[in-house]
Amino acid sequence: MSQETSTWPELAIGLYDKLTGRGAEITYEFENFELHVPSGASESATHAKWRMNGTLRIRTRDQQAA
Repeated sequence: MSQETSTWPELAIGLYDKLTGRGAEITYEFENFELHVPSGASESATHAKWRMNGTLRIRTRDQQAA
């Protein structure tokens, strides 16, 4: 049986768990990108509009391994 992520914190924790200790870096480049970010995981969630230009880097590091 597969479990679906139902909250933003669960998603963040899952991503961190997958990348930590692997020297991982994810780089995104945006040009005139708009993202409508929901306030929650329900269908009735409100949305905030984010506009992005430039580079977003996500790096992970395990504090215990440092």
